[in-house]
Amino acid sequence: MDKAESIIEKYVENPITIISETLLPVLTNEKINLYLKEIADAVGIKKNLTFHMARHTFATTVTLSNGVPIETVSKLLGHTKLATTQIYARVLDNKISADVSLLRKKTSNS
Repeated sequence: MDKAESIIEKYVENPITIISETLLPVLTNEKINLYLKEIADAVGIKKNLTFHMARHTFATTVTLSNGVPIETVSKLLGHTKLATTQIYARVLDNKISADVSLLRKKTSNS
């Protein structure tokens, strides 16, 4: 992903990386929630956006509904147990339908 790579490259030479052993700046949930509120206000979103909501949306809408395996999503979210990811990432009805259709195609060709 080009955008992600450009963000990583921006921070590779960051002196803080050497001190903190993290590549990107670490923000608290509280600070992220404040930024999300500012963004929502700026673009006219009336919902109360939160960091938790963003993680849940990433897990369900961005990754799982686009066919990313739950094991990969679990690693992306930093979970050590798959059961934790399953709490975030409810299986979507259209995902079930797509998975069953794929299974049908695979088994009918055998």
